[in-house]
Amino acid sequence: PDNLEDITAATKFSKDEIRWVYRAFKQECPSGAITEITFKNIYAKFFPLGDSSKYAHYVFAALDQEHSGTITFRDFMLGLSIVMKGSLQERLRWAFSLYDVNHDGYITRTEMLAVITAIYDLLGDSSDARHHCPRSHVNKIFKKLDLNNDGVITVDEFVNYCSMDENIRNSFAVFDDLW
Repeated sequence: PDNLEDITAATKFSKDEIRWVYRAFKQECPSGAITEITFKNIYAKFFPLGDSSKYAHYVFAALDQEHSGTITFRDFMLGLSIVMKGSLQERLRWAFSLYDVNHDGYITRTEMLAVITAIYDLLGDSSDARHHCPRSHVNKIFKKLDLNNDGVITVDEFVNYCSMDENIRNSFAVFDDLW
């Protein structure tokens, strides 16, 4: 990539790792940028048993740092670096940005319901998700995270709670040994 030095400095990947990912990225996206439609098509290959389109939309929006409607290779590597090699705090902040659909710094019940419903759709009939109600899941989460009962979850409430929850910490630790 043209900005290899910049991406190396901004991520936790080596130059060789970046070159390797770049080759795969260019095969799928010869233009050097991913549109949301292309991203959804790629995502669908990883989750063939459910409807991944809504969740892919939220992941795409979290990766599209400039809100330009495309993910550049740099955007992709920054997001991948956080998810794969970031600290727990960095990963949680990125997860917060996924749920903060309108990027106003707060997660509302509506936003969380939309993302959790998308997760249930993604998992499809292959999971126990079909037996759960997304709205009741959101209510349980808000009871735990919205400590001041103002109807929204701030990044601090989200990160503080998730940092202390062993199950959440363990779910993020899955990525620790992948790269």
